[in-house]
Amino acid sequence: MENINLITSEIFISLSLMSLLILGVFKNNSSSIVYNLSIFTLFLSLLINLNLFSFNNFYLFNGAYKVDHLSNFMKVLVIVSGIFVMLSSSKYLKINKIFKIEYPILLLSSILGMFIMISSNDLMVFYLGLELQSLALYVLASFKRNDQLSSESGLKYFVLSALSSGLLLYGCSLIYGFSGSTNFDQISNNINEVQYGLTLGIVFILVGLAFKISAVPFHMWAPDVYQGSPTSVTIFFAILPKIAALSVFIRFLYVPFINLIDQWQTIIIFVSIASMVFGAVAAIGQRNLKRLMAYSSISHMGFALAGLAVGTNEGIQSSIIYISIYLLMNLAFFSCLFMLKRNDIYYEDLSDLSGLSKNHPILALCLLISLFSLAGIPPLAGFFAKFYIFLAVIKEEMYFLAIVGLLSTVVAAFYYLRVIKTIYFDSQTEKFDINHDIGLKISLLVSTVIILIYFIYPSPLQALISKIVIL
Repeated sequence: MENINLITSEIFISLSLMSLLILGVFKNNSSSIVYNLSIFTLFLSLLINLNLFSFNNFYLFNGAYKVDHLSNFMKVLVIVSGIFVMLSSSKYLKINKIFKIEYPILLLSSILGMFIMISSNDLMVFYLGLELQSLALYVLASFKRNDQLSSESGLKYFVLSALSSGLLLYGCSLIYGFSGSTNFDQISNNINEVQYGLTLGIVFILVGLAFKISAVPFHMWAPDVYQGSPTSVTIFFAILPKIAALSVFIRFLYVPFINLIDQWQTIIIFVSIASMVFGAVAAIGQRNLKRLMAYSSISHMGFALAGLAVGTNEGIQSSIIYISIYLLMNLAFFSCLFMLKRNDIYYEDLSDLSGLSKNHPILALCLLISLFSLAGIPPLAGFFAKFYIFLAVIKEEMYFLAIVGLLSTVVAAFYYLRVIKTIYFDSQTEKFDINHDIGLKISLLVSTVIILIYFIYPSPLQALISKIVIL
C-alpha cells in the first residue's frame, strides 16, 4: 500500500464519477456542466499520468496491479483519445437530443475499466476491469433509445459480449486450476511443462480478447454495432477498447506464457492473417461509411496482432506504434464524418460524399489525408505504422505473414481510393452545413496535421515506446 500514489489517476476518476453523478442528479439542466467537468477530469488525470513516467515495474495489492512504462503509455493514449472523442462529439449529441448527464459518466466509467485492464497483473483484476468497461459500452451502444438501429446494436453487443465474457471466465478458471494462481508472475513460475488444460485456458482467454478488438472470427458484432450506435459512440468503440485490449494481449501472452509461445503463436498468426484478409475483402461492398470503418478496423487489428505474433520486444513496440497512429487516423476520419450535416441530419453514406471537394475543399483534403493514411500510402503516418510491423515480422523470417499483410494492404487500398474517387470525381451534391464547433475543429486539425507531418520527425514516439521492454 506504500505505492498507493501510483493509482492516483484511478482514484481521482472514481471520485469524479461519483461527484458528477450526484451533481447531475441534484441539479437540473446540468448536462453541459457535467460534460465539461468530465473533459476537465480527463485533462487532470492526463497530467497525473504524465508524472508517473519516471516509475517502472511497481506493484500494488500483492502484485495484482502493475505500474510500468507499458501501462503509463497506454493510459495516456486512452485519456488523450477520450478527450478528443468528447471534444469532437458534443455538437452531435446536442443535435441528436442525447446530450444527457449519463453519457459522459458512462464514458468515464468505461475509461476507468480500461485503466484497470491496462495495469492488471492478475486474471481477476483484468476481468474486473473488462466488465466495468463492457457494462458502460452496452448502454452507450443503445444510448439513442428512440432509434431502432441503436437499440438493436446495443442488444447484439450485449448478447455476444456476454458470451465472450463467459468463455473468457472459463479460460481463467482453467488456468487457475492448472497453475494454482491467478497472478501472472506466479503463473509463469508455476508452469513446469506444457499441459493441455493450460493451452485450452489460453485459447478461451484469447477468444474473449479477440472479441474485444473485433478480430476474425469474433468480429461479427462490429459492422452492426458501428452502424447502429450513435456516431459519437462509434468513434469511442473504434479507438479506446482496442488500446486496452492490446495492452492485455501483451501482458497476458508475454508475462505468464512466454515460455509457451509455441502453443499460442500459431493462434495469433491465424487470427492476424484472417483479420487482415477478411477486413480487406469484406469492406469492398460496403456503402455505409461506419460499416466500412468497422471492416477497416478488423483489418487494422490484424496488423496490430501480426506484431504480437513475432515474440520479440521489437514486435511489441511496433504494435504499440501501430495502435498509436491508428487512433489518430480514426479520429481524423470520424471528425470529418461529424461535419457531414445538413438540416440537423448527419449523413454517413458513400453517395453523400459525391463532389465534396467542390463544395468543401478543406474538409475533402482532411478526408483524403486520413484515407490515404489508412491505406498506408507514403509518406503519411499510416505507412510508417505498417512499415514497422513488416520490419519486425521479416526480421523473424515470418515471410508468409508479411506477404499476406502486403497483399491485404493492396486490396484494402481499393475501397479507400473509391471513397476518394467519390469525393473528387463524382458530380457534386447539395452543400453541407459545416459544423463550426471549436472542439471538433481542434480534433480534426491536430489529428490531420500529425498524420501529415509525422514522417518529418518520428523519433519522439519511437523513443518513448522503445522504453517499453517486456522480455
